[in-house]
Amino acid sequence: MTIRSAGYGREQFARDFGVSRETLDRLDLYHALLLQWQKAVNLVAPSTLGDIWLRHFADSAQLLALATDAKRWADLGSGAGFPGMVIAILMANQEDRSVHLFESNGRKCAFLAEVARKTAVRVRIHEGRIEATAARAGQFDVVCARALAPLSDLLALAEPLLGEESLALFLKGREAAEEIRQAGAVWSFRWKTHASRTDSHGQIVEIGHLIRK
Repeated sequence: MTIRSAGYGREQFARDFGVSRETLDRLDLYHALLLQWQKAVNLVAPSTLGDIWLRHFADSAQLLALATDAKRWADLGSGAGFPGMVIAILMANQEDRSVHLFESNGRKCAFLAEVARKTAVRVRIHEGRIEATAARAGQFDVVCARALAPLSDLLALAEPLLGEESLALFLKGREAAEEIRQAGAVWSFRWKTHASRTDSHGQIVEIGHLIRK
């Protein structure tokens, strides 16, 4: 069910995702840092700054329900940290879980490092092009991304990070079905889609058993 957007904030987020006061405090700090850094670094679309709890925090958090047992997460093209940093904050007290953030922009990597430091959340930041850094990172239970590239290109970036039982979770818009069709010309994979809880036109594309044709 799509979350209602009117007046969405921390209390609604806590209700929808069942998080602790400690987690909300970390997200509050993240929110403040995002607004502060946005003045100097273009982290998110300015039009979304007034709706961060829904457009960025809830949009990211919804992925956790699709991979509740996943231990190692990789977020490709993290940018301002969505979805990877939000997932790391939600899993902050689970020491057996980890999140790796892949980002090529040095200033955005500095922002991610500052968020991790101020919120006391463990993440591994890989600065550089994904094609170069992924080769040294190993395999992950889940590889995720938002607003990074067409699906076929995302699968090429994710392939080195995916094991036989891994999942890829990609936040997509209304063109998800066409992207899946185009990717099928290059890749063999199992897939399903999940309706986004934060965007009535959005889809989460779940990919498994990825093989290049």
